[in-house]
Amino acid sequence: MQTQAEHLKAISQFSARNYSPLPVVITEASGSWVTDIQGKRYLDLLSAYSAVSHGHAHPELVRVLVEQAGRVALTSRAFNHDQFAPFCQEMAAFSGFEMVLPMNTGAEAVETALKTARRWGYRKKGVQADQAEIIACSGNFHGRTISIVSFSTEEAYRADFGPFTPGFRIIPFGDVAALKQAITPNTVAFLVEPIQGGGGIVIPPVGYLSEVRSICDQHQVLLMLDEIQTGLCRTGKRFAFEHEPMRPDVLILGKALGGGLIPVSAVLASKEVLGVFEPGSHGSTFGGNPLGCAVARAAIRVLVQEKLAEKSAELGAYLLAELSKIKSKIIQEIRGRGLLIGIELKKEAGGARKYCEELMELGVLCKETHENVIRIAPPLNITRQDLGFAFEKLRKVLI
Repeated sequence: MQTQAEHLKAISQFSARNYSPLPVVITEASGSWVTDIQGKRYLDLLSAYSAVSHGHAHPELVRVLVEQAGRVALTSRAFNHDQFAPFCQEMAAFSGFEMVLPMNTGAEAVETALKTARRWGYRKKGVQADQAEIIACSGNFHGRTISIVSFSTEEAYRADFGPFTPGFRIIPFGDVAALKQAITPNTVAFLVEPIQGGGGIVIPPVGYLSEVRSICDQHQVLLMLDEIQTGLCRTGKRFAFEHEPMRPDVLILGKALGGGLIPVSAVLASKEVLGVFEPGSHGSTFGGNPLGCAVARAAIRVLVQEKLAEKSAELGAYLLAELSKIKSKIIQEIRGRGLLIGIELKKEAGGARKYCEELMELGVLCKETHENVIRIAPPLNITRQDLGFAFEKLRKVLI
């Protein structure tokens, strides 16, 4: 067996350097804990950017995965399979939307939503061909495809990847006046995260989503919420939009939908919106595959049965209250909702990376985002005792 140093050397030699991970090589994981190749255990406060909301290797999800893999794993959408209809029915019931279009990754789901909005704009709103515009927000993170980075404001995501896809307008996040001003007769959709995760756990003003809903209604614009990170109980509700009395036209899900075991994503909307597709207009060989559908069905069941939304709300409030007690000269702000929390450090702290490295040495894994923010998003079934352990380590490195 290779040592950790040998693993890291091989990664440096043979892997494209599109990531800068912490220098740890994980070999096992269970619940909220992972173990590296040297046998050291760490508390996971990242949960794969919220994809492992159910905890690592959840017994019920692993059971379903293994059982389904032994039956049938892939048919493509050329044929139906016995997991597809139940998946669509159960997703519709869980979310309250009429129709589901399953894909694999979050970026695929966002691309699907973009195509949905454009086709809806031409076929339902009457926008002239090839003139559709979609509004997005500065500081967004919706994925890494060419179309998606075309409306990113992060230079590192865009450098030397042009020419970019046209048809997008960028406005400040949380600014309803800017949204009103940006809308034109060619605007077909507004794509926004309820909370900007990759942007640094940025929470908009209270009432923002409700005002956005009203503006979109006034101008016949689809409101598309990217809840790939915030959805599926992460913020203390099934979906982050439920913190306000509103609903989007299009909901984009991913990450935790696959139970931390397999990529599963989905776009949910009304029949009027998703009804714009016909056979041949969009697809994916793996999208809606039997293995993914079976695991996603189990993932939804576990969210409900284990009351993970309620746990997220309770434990998130506890951790935020504890973190607020830290008296530190380097903390700029602590913000979050449920178990999605960001600790923003002052510029003089020298960036969040070194604090994440110190935490790693103390047996806690988390990751920096937007250079100065420590992102905290543990599994939703983490124990209060483990959160207490995490808090003590955070307090130690931040004071």
